[in-house]
Amino acid sequence: MATEPPRRARPPPAGGDGAEPEAEPEAAAAGGWRRGLNGCVPLAHQVAGHMYGKDKGGILQHPDGTVLKQLQPPPRGPREQEFYNKVFAADCCDSVLLELRKYLPKYFGIWSPPTAPNDLYLKLEDVTCKFNKPCIMDVKIGQKSYDPYASAEKIHQQVSKYPLMEEIGFLVLGMRVYHVCTDSYETQNQHYGRSLTKETIKDGVSRFFHNGSSLRKDAIAASIQKIEKILEWFESQEQLNFYASSLLFVYEGSCQLTNTRLSGGTLVEKRVMPKGLLPDGDILEFNNNINVINATENGKIEASVGKSFSKIYALHKNAYSKRHHSQISLKVENLEQDSVWKNTCISQEHLNGNVLPQLEKVFCHMSAEIKESADVDIRMIDFAHVFPSNTKDDGYIYGLKNLITVLQNILDN
Repeated sequence: MATEPPRRARPPPAGGDGAEPEAEPEAAAAGGWRRGLNGCVPLAHQVAGHMYGKDKGGILQHPDGTVLKQLQPPPRGPREQEFYNKVFAADCCDSVLLELRKYLPKYFGIWSPPTAPNDLYLKLEDVTCKFNKPCIMDVKIGQKSYDPYASAEKIHQQVSKYPLMEEIGFLVLGMRVYHVCTDSYETQNQHYGRSLTKETIKDGVSRFFHNGSSLRKDAIAASIQKIEKILEWFESQEQLNFYASSLLFVYEGSCQLTNTRLSGGTLVEKRVMPKGLLPDGDILEFNNNINVINATENGKIEASVGKSFSKIYALHKNAYSKRHHSQISLKVENLEQDSVWKNTCISQEHLNGNVLPQLEKVFCHMSAEIKESADVDIRMIDFAHVFPSNTKDDGYIYGLKNLITVLQNILDN
């Protein structure tokens, strides 16, 4: 294991993951509220784990945007610190550990407040900082939530909390989901996860991907892809076994703007929103509102997802895939006042040239594009119970595979 670095953390890279500093509020402390900790505040979007001011440990937000996780008492705290030191050591040349870095929050060493130099914190990347409305879920992975050195009392305590852990292979510790219609968050704590059974686990997990009006299948598909990458790492290594460790899910709950340039210079603005309701009440498969920005030779084409895509597209190609559920209505406005077509009155001759074939490429592959480009991040967290090993981590692998199966069932149904 690498030796302990200086307690002062190196700063995050310039222009990196930090958020704008916040004004110094009062921080929670034993016996009441006090100012201190160098402007750090309790982490607002924490969904599981020790809460600052309520438990012995806690998680804080540093003014530079990083996350501070208070070091737990020995042996858990030093063990987690040693794990981060080893994986992020500057001289690390182990390909297994270098690959593992991709799936962890970045580590910036140890930090302590000037007013309490003996209080040590792990200084970590805030993986939610790039999101506007982050939806967050903490899922403990593995068939056992206790390590091989746990006492009989500890084993009994952990098993009694969730007897189905060995069979299901994971436990939802908490979630925070943004609802687009009400512009508000729904939160669920550890009691929600422990109430889930074999029969309700699929619906319980799907709740995290529901935005209040519909299911975010794009985020589910992207999550599966990312978990599969982590699974590949676990199936390729026999160095470490993880107990009571979690996956932190984050996806963007609000709409996003992306641009796609078609051949010939036509710029298509895609408003990628969670699947939900249009103003007229129509449900979208992936809610992609698409606007062609620049004027074409015959005028400006403005496209938005709506009711008439199947009808209009049939004018161009009758053999339209039945499995494609997204629809689009086109409104073509000529630069001259006397040349305005209604939504459903576009004839084939007005859709000649390269416009429709290029739009066809956009829409026919829309589902695949959104699955790949959905703003989703998944990181491994909590490493107080990581131990050297010479075998594969079968318990963690089992949990990952079962979680993928549950997500795939949600997606398919």
